[in-house]
Amino acid sequence: MIVGAPVAIAMSSPSLPSRQRPVQQREQLDLFRALPGDMAPRDAQDLMAYPFFSLAKSRRIAPIDFRSGNIAIRVEGTAEHGIATIWDADILIWAASQIVEAKDAGLTTSRLMRATPYEILRFIGRGTGSRDYQRLKAALDRLQSTTVATSIRETTGRRLHRFSWINEWKELADTSGTPLGIELILPDWFYAGVLDAALVLTIDPAYFRLTGGIERWLYRLVRKHGGKQEYGWQFDFRHLHRKSGSSSRFSDFAYDLRALVGKQSLPGYELGIVSIPNDRIELLTFRPVPLTARG
Repeated sequence: MIVGAPVAIAMSSPSLPSRQRPVQQREQLDLFRALPGDMAPRDAQDLMAYPFFSLAKSRRIAPIDFRSGNIAIRVEGTAEHGIATIWDADILIWAASQIVEAKDAGLTTSRLMRATPYEILRFIGRGTGSRDYQRLKAALDRLQSTTVATSIRETTGRRLHRFSWINEWKELADTSGTPLGIELILPDWFYAGVLDAALVLTIDPAYFRLTGGIERWLYRLVRKHGGKQEYGWQFDFRHLHRKSGSSSRFSDFAYDLRALVGKQSLPGYELGIVSIPNDRIELLTFRPVPLTARG
């Protein structure tokens, strides 16, 4: 063995079903090494528009079930790890940003990616200490063990695409045990969406500083729907509750929305509320804030 050559030292979640551990996928894929330097964060529009992640930091076991027209989504987690959270999804934003940046530069990309924990943590605005590294590994485990079934991008609307957010991941080290980084394999459904420029949006780097689950989810939804619309959009509170996949009661969810309107923390957007007393309806409004009006 060549001294200093990378070797796998730990596979995540060995208890995962064999169907979630692709056989010989690694040998069939070219390796894409993460690009150095700063780049704009990009998010996949499908993930911004629909309820794919838990909005709570506590472990969620109850599945997410969402149906609207031809769109069907079911997300399940394991008792050990729970469903991947919206904070775990930062890793997918990092991956999407890397792929888009490389593609725009004319470089070859791949679902098999290698990076150091430092590179990932720094990009998503986290600390880089040992506890942060342990949290990163826990997030990777949740992404791998969460299973998704969706009709999105299935032309008939009747067939479901089934996958995990990460097919597999492992830590790398040299022969002396010195850590060299992480390798992970993205699912083809996510990768295909990121390669389609029409399905990716640039997001504000300040997103990573948002601390609340509903707050983060709402920014992604507003960014997806609000875009550059001069007069913005509006949604009924109950529609938002259903679209979020939140496990909280509607009354608690509505309280959180009102608090966010008072807080005005979404970068680049202004929130408002329109009440229709006779129908006992509240509408959340949002519109882009001109650059000159931003703090």
